[in-house]
Amino acid sequence: MKTLLTNCLHLAKDKKAWLALVAGLFLTLCYAPFEIWPLTFACLALAIYSTHTHNSGQQYGKLASKRAAKYGFIFGLGWFGAGISWVHVSIATFGGMPLVASVLLMVLLCAYLAIYPALAFMFATRFASGPSSYGLLLLSGFAVTEYLRGVVLTGFPWLSFGYTQTDSPLNLLAPVIGEFGLTLVCIAIGFALYRLLFIRDFKATTATVLSIALLFAITHYTRNNSYSDKTISALLVQGNIKQHLRFDPSEFWTTMSKYQDMTRPHWDADLIVWPEAAVPEIEALADSYLAGLDSAASFNNTALITGIVDYQRDTKAIFNTLIVLGNKEQGDEHGHYQYLGKNRYQKHQLLPIGEFVPFEDILRPIAPLFDLPMSSFSRGDQVQNNLRANGLNILPAICYEIAFADLVRGNYHNDSDILFTVSNDAWFGASHGPHQHMQIARMRALELQRPLIRVTNNGISGVYDPISQIQVSMPQFEADTLKVNIKLIQGDSIYSQYGNLPVWLFIFSITIAALIVKFKYKYKYKYKYKYKYNHR
Repeated sequence: MKTLLTNCLHLAKDKKAWLALVAGLFLTLCYAPFEIWPLTFACLALAIYSTHTHNSGQQYGKLASKRAAKYGFIFGLGWFGAGISWVHVSIATFGGMPLVASVLLMVLLCAYLAIYPALAFMFATRFASGPSSYGLLLLSGFAVTEYLRGVVLTGFPWLSFGYTQTDSPLNLLAPVIGEFGLTLVCIAIGFALYRLLFIRDFKATTATVLSIALLFAITHYTRNNSYSDKTISALLVQGNIKQHLRFDPSEFWTTMSKYQDMTRPHWDADLIVWPEAAVPEIEALADSYLAGLDSAASFNNTALITGIVDYQRDTKAIFNTLIVLGNKEQGDEHGHYQYLGKNRYQKHQLLPIGEFVPFEDILRPIAPLFDLPMSSFSRGDQVQNNLRANGLNILPAICYEIAFADLVRGNYHNDSDILFTVSNDAWFGASHGPHQHMQIARMRALELQRPLIRVTNNGISGVYDPISQIQVSMPQFEADTLKVNIKLIQGDSIYSQYGNLPVWLFIFSITIAALIVKFKYKYKYKYKYKYKYNHR
């Protein structure tokens, strides 16, 4: 205990630790709703300074890598501690846990996520032989750790640096290198800024500027997306149902009637969309209600997509589902909705705790947080067909899935017309979580170059055009509808065709180059030392 207190006091007096923490905390201002995107580079430059520059002068090697890991971990604590503080809103409000326990859970989550930047800084410092190789290995380290953060324990790819550039001029690169590539661009600019401000070295700045200029040139000459000659009208319906009422059986009919009433004046839209689980009744028990909606949509030559829970009694499987009612093909006057029809989408990437509970036999009895309603979902297939709605091909993603770029791209086809995502962010109240969620969805639209429709229970619901970069949305926390015309887009982006493969090829190349330089330097030093020693 005495040793622990001594270490804490020493850390509290450590200026580098405070710099790393501040750099991480201020990163939150780079994401929505604040969107001060230039601050990203300053925060990264400060993080690199705190993890890389040491008073002892020993910049690289095993000992230096331990220091880098420590400061990288502190940077990560600030980054995620402030950035995902909205998670605590759902734990505190709906988790039924004491404040001390909920804070402890948040600390553990942030500490886990902070391991990844710590490993990235440690890797670069351990294997670098100089400033140039350090910069290259820092890119490689973050590429690997950010990938792992998105897949380990089902993944949590939230708050990647690339999302800070959703509204910056760098977003023009998204159709070529995606958010993953933009993350590495942010790190490269941060490193160049560090070298410029703290070392007075212009080489890294020159190399970074030339590299980004080359990327812009590639983007310009490979751009293959333009508006088609088709425009559709879409109606978004935001019910604003209170979270504690959404799965109360006594409120089911009230909720279903509300959505029906809000839609009734707007059946003339080409496409009508409702949020995640907008129909709270289990699908098999809502057949008459769905049949009525199906007939109304078909009669008005439109289609309606809604979220619903599908409990299949024979297999006991429960799916978070999107279904299409009304016209499936253009000119189809009778949709003829059928339970378990093929024109549906079942959520694949489930939210831990919220939709499935790992080690549930142990965790569920501990606290209400681990026994929330609808927390036993089954996983849908990773690759599924696009939804067909009134002649449109709809690329769907439910809630948390939109943060998984590979999953979304894996269901993209060159005839996909619209990127469509639904959610219920009522869990997170008035925090910045829903704003970050919308920002992530807009990045997916920029990558794939398809118009985005996002509809939620209580906001943020809206439409985003990736070519004009115009967003139209309705207010949060209000029951409202939004009717908007959407221009469809044709052509395939480089990212939609190849994903992150070009970025990974680049990362592989620079890693090999940096390691060759490292070992060449190492063996050259050893040879010279031995030669001088033997010829004394």
